[in-house]
Formats: sequence, structure tokens, C-alpha cells
Amino acid sequence: MNELNVSYDTSIPNNVGLADDRRVLKALEKWHPGYLDWWKTMGPEGFQESMVYLRTAVSVDPKGWAQFGYVKMPEYRWGVLLAPQEEGRTIPFGNHMGEPVWQEIPGEYRAMLRRLVVIQGDTEPASVEQQRHLGATAPSLYDMRNLFQVNVEEARHLWAMVYLLQKYFGSDGREESAELLRRRSGDVDKPRMLGAFNEATPDWLSFFMFTYFTDRDGKMQLESLAQSGFDPLSRTCRFMLTEEAHHMFVGESGISRVVQRTCEAMKEAGITDPYDIEAIRKLGVIDLPTVQKKANLHYTLSLDLFGSEISTNAANAFNAGLKGRYQETKIDDDHRLLDATYPVMKLIDGKPTLVNEPALTAINMRLRDDYSADAAKGVQRWNKVISKAGVDFELTLPHTAFHRHIGEFANINVTPDGELVDNESFSRQRDRWLPSVEDGEYIASLMKGCMEPGKYANWISPPKVAIDNLPGDFEFVQIAA
Repeated sequence: MNELNVSYDTSIPNNVGLADDRRVLKALEKWHPGYLDWWKTMGPEGFQESMVYLRTAVSVDPKGWAQFGYVKMPEYRWGVLLAPQEEGRTIPFGNHMGEPVWQEIPGEYRAMLRRLVVIQGDTEPASVEQQRHLGATAPSLYDMRNLFQVNVEEARHLWAMVYLLQKYFGSDGREESAELLRRRSGDVDKPRMLGAFNEATPDWLSFFMFTYFTDRDGKMQLESLAQSGFDPLSRTCRFMLTEEAHHMFVGESGISRVVQRTCEAMKEAGITDPYDIEAIRKLGVIDLPTVQKKANLHYTLSLDLFGSEISTNAANAFNAGLKGRYQETKIDDDHRLLDATYPVMKLIDGKPTLVNEPALTAINMRLRDDYSADAAKGVQRWNKVISKAGVDFELTLPHTAFHRHIGEFANINVTPDGELVDNESFSRQRDRWLPSVEDGEYIASLMKGCMEPGKYANWISPPKVAIDNLPGDFEFVQIAA
């Protein structure tokens, strides 16, 4: 079959020839009912019967791989989609650099690769679970539709990882696939594997921050896995990246619209001081210092997803040719890192200080640095909105040692400016830097659903351009009675 096109000749849309792979097809068909039970139980609450204007993949051609149309979410055509195979591709890094990529898993790397796939797979349903209550408080039908698009695509990313588990890992893969449906975000007994995916997403500002910051971690991880010498994983992640881009757009544009509306409201009311929080909140918008605090929280939670700055696990995965660096093939070095060093942030004499460490064990640090540089671009664009409105305020990313729970700075008290302080000082100033209970209560008070086509909640501006060249008053979700 043409691997650009998606086949619908089985119950599972795919471009991997499932019709001719009866063993894997049967395993996925057996997994499918449990997946649907999970979706109906843990997916978007209250809108399972609504018609949603969603895009669905009909091709993996990057020039036009999706078609739009109304569908009920439980009837969405989830499936298995891989980017086209690159003829003659070789492993681009590590001990096997230059060798032909693997179509089957080398036995010695089986356990390591399985863990990489499971961890990536576990994040996908977790975010759906975190966001399941947000539909009821959507600030518009446009935003509701974007939420549901993110949800169905994260669920398809779960399918992507489950396909790899079912096809290449036998009984172990089947058990891991079942476990992916048993864990629950925030559950005391069976939580998701990574900390940020057990945090609550209680409001839409949190959702926008999550899709901007945490989905950007997903982009970095997928880019690294897309370099893999195990070609089916590489191809899977390359296609997932086309969908991930929309998720980050939802976050970046959402925060931009929040900031724009706040600045407009301040200007209309004649308020020039962005720290006059009481007056600004009386306007029913989100003050910029609170936006900053939410950014501090979500950015630092996302930094923890990269793990410890120094990691033998990351080095082993690199040496094995399983997981590379961000845009590995564009890096100008030997791609083996035998004698190279990389600056790593450590606590030296009470100050965060850069120290050269072997580049091979500092791969997590490099990936985190690439992430921070990428995340800073959106912050710059938000600041242009603020500056254009004439408001004297600048959003920033906090120091990478601030509010950390994993790695060199775990449980050390560092200010957003990078200054080491004692417990008492940090506790006294915490509410200046991170969202307080009062902040959360105020944001929650704004979260009232706006379900009329073309209408938007007072705290957010309409988008400049809607999706699929549609007008802003289009009925993006037809809510079931």
C-alpha cells in the first residue's frame, strides 16, 4: 500500500499494512474495547455525544494530511500512522553510527527501548485525563474545539506507542499496553509515571500553559526519539510531531489572547499600573503578574520532565542509538561524544554555576537548554503584544534552578532570579512567584462556559484567524441536548 495514504480496510485506520499483519491487528482489536472504555470514562466529560469539527488524518503527506468534518469523539478514527520510510537511512549517532537503521529491535536493547516507548506512551492519555473537565468552562466554541482536537490527537499518540508495543514486544508489550489504560493522572495508587502529568489542570489558563510549556517538552522528546536507530519508532515520532505543532499553537495563541484582552481592558479603564491587581481584576480579566506566576509554575514543572542534568540512562540510550539529541543531524560534532564536554548548571559555593561535564552524560542538560531557548521565543511574542498595547510589563522565564523537584536543584530554595535563599525567605515570598490559593480562586471565578457561536468570554480575545479558513462565528461544536 502507499505509505502516504491511510487505509480504512480494517477497524483501525493505518498506513502500516495491518490487513496483512493479522497477529498485530488481532492484538489491537482486543485492546480497542478497553481503550474506548477508558476514553468514555476519562475523556472529555459531558461532550461525548456532541458533534465536533475535528481534523482526521487521511494521509501522512505533510502538505495535506488532514481533512476536517463533524464527528462524535468516541467515533473518531484513531489509528496507526507512521511517516514515510527513508530509503537508505543510517543510524545518525552513538556506537552504531553509520550502520543501517533497524527494522527489528536488537535483543540487547529490548528492555531499554521498551521503557522509552512506555514512558512516552504514558504521557499521552495522562494529558487527556488532566483536561477532561475543561469543556464545561470553555471560553468559546472555538476554544472548546481546540481542546477536543488536542485530546483526540493525544489519544492517537497513545495508539502510536501501543502499536509499537504490540508489534515488537510480544507478551510484555501487551501487558504494558494494558497498564497504560490502568494508570490514572493524579491517582494515589496508580499514578502516571512522570510528575507533571499528575498535576491538576483546573482552568483554561492552566490548559494554555500546559499546551505551550509541557507539550513543548513533548516536542523535544519526540524530536530526540525521531533520531532513533530503531526506524519504526523514528517514523512514528516524525508523524506525531506534525500533530504536536498544533497543540503548542493552541497554548501560545491562547496565552497571547489572554494577555491581549487584559491589556485592552486596562487601556479602556485607564489603568496604567499592571500591578494594580485589585483594579484589574474588577474588570474580569487576568492580571499580568498572575500570568507570570502561572508561567513560572508550568515552565519549571516541564523542566523536571527532562530528568537529572547528569544521566547515565540518557548516555546509554545515546550510545545504543535509540534516542538522540534535538535535531541530531544538524549538530556539528562527531555524534559519538567520546571526548566532548558540555556546560552543566550545578550548585557551587551556594551559587548556581556552569561546570563543564562529559557531554555524553549531560545529554539531558543539552536537551533542556534547547527547550528553554525554544520556549523563550513564545515569551518574546507575548511581550510584543504587551509592548504594542503600551503596558509597562515584561514576561520572563525564571532561572532554571527555581522551583525544581528533580535534578541538581531539587528541593533547594532559589528565587526566579537565581538567588539561593533559606526556607523562611522562600515561604514568605512564594506567593509573589507562584500562583496562590487566592489566584486560583480568582481564575476559577472567571471560568464560565461561553457556548454561543461567535461569542467569547470577557477574559480572552477572539483569535485573529479561525481554523480551516472558517469565520469566527462558525459552530465549531454542536452541543448535544
